[in-house]
Amino acid sequence: MIYVSDKAKAKVYNLMKDADIKDQEYFLRVSVVGGGCSGLSYKLDFDNEKKPMDQEFEDNGIKVVTDLKSFLYLVNTTLDFSDGLNGKGFYFSNPNASRSCGCGESFAV
Repeated sequence: MIYVSDKAKAKVYNLMKDADIKDQEYFLRVSVVGGGCSGLSYKLDFDNEKKPMDQEFEDNGIKVVTDLKSFLYLVNTTLDFSDGLNGKGFYFSNPNASRSCGCGESFAV
């Protein structure tokens, strides 16, 4: 399961509204890609095309889809959003990460 906090939910809805996405077929695609200081980085996109091995979840009213390989890194991860003084943006609370870089953009397992 991938979880979505209330703050992240509100920001996702605002971004969809700003992008004029009204189609209920769209979802939040979360993936893990190589790169960053610690070796792996998170990627977020809006998408409306599911692939054969995609894993689909819904939490807090947000449909989240990830590919199977990324899901192995994302099990029980929570997507959150911060608008505080220490930085604005989405961040992941990932219990599978053994370390993350100082900027919080990448992680290692």
